[in-house]
Amino acid sequence: MMRSRLAARSTRLVLAAAAVTALAATTACGPEGPTENGAAAPTAASSSSAEAGKGEAPAGESASGGGSTSASGSKSGGGTGDQGESGTGDKSGYGQSCGTNDLDFTVTWEAQPISHYLLTAKTKSGITCYLDVNTPSVSFGSGADGVASPVGQGGEDPIKLSGSSIAYAGINVKTTEGEGGKQFEHVIIATTEEDPDPAQVELPDAPTVDKPIVTNWSTKRDETIPRVI
Repeated sequence: MMRSRLAARSTRLVLAAAAVTALAATTACGPEGPTENGAAAPTAASSSSAEAGKGEAPAGESASGGGSTSASGSKSGGGTGDQGESGTGDKSGYGQSCGTNDLDFTVTWEAQPISHYLLTAKTKSGITCYLDVNTPSVSFGSGADGVASPVGQGGEDPIKLSGSSIAYAGINVKTTEGEGGKQFEHVIIATTEEDPDPAQVELPDAPTVDKPIVTNWSTKRDETIPRVI
């Protein structure tokens, strides 16, 4: 059952990631430096969204242990303010589900207690929404092997985001031994598997990715240390 769910999840994310990767391919990238398990100390870098182009968005809390990057969700779709209306007209006021475009994301490298990436999500100014799906959709590149598998750690459902409130999730990019895997400079993030406009966030470094995993969202960052269970 779990294998079939992950296969369906991979197929949906691959379709969304392929479109994002095609856009990212038009941007010149510097040489990728080798890393070990994503644990080399990174440097801060700018980030880009799937359609909005490059540009820095307001970052969430900076985490100890490494550099961070940030990105806003794609402009397409419907985010709303507390009194506004969505771009699609199907959301208003409180109680709306968070779309990727409603949020600003940051990705920070963490060295302790194990090397991993800390993903944070905050709402854009004037928006109140709920993370109804407690696991973010995370992928690297357009291939099915780059889709992060959920490990079920953390998890509050739903999480209300508004103002300065933050949701956290942890990403372990390499859960295998040895030198296998591919290097990536960006991670593709969405609030749900079906979101047609995922955000693309530039990573602080270019880690080697092989069988990545991701935790559930949580308001407590110490609950989002990604471990293989």
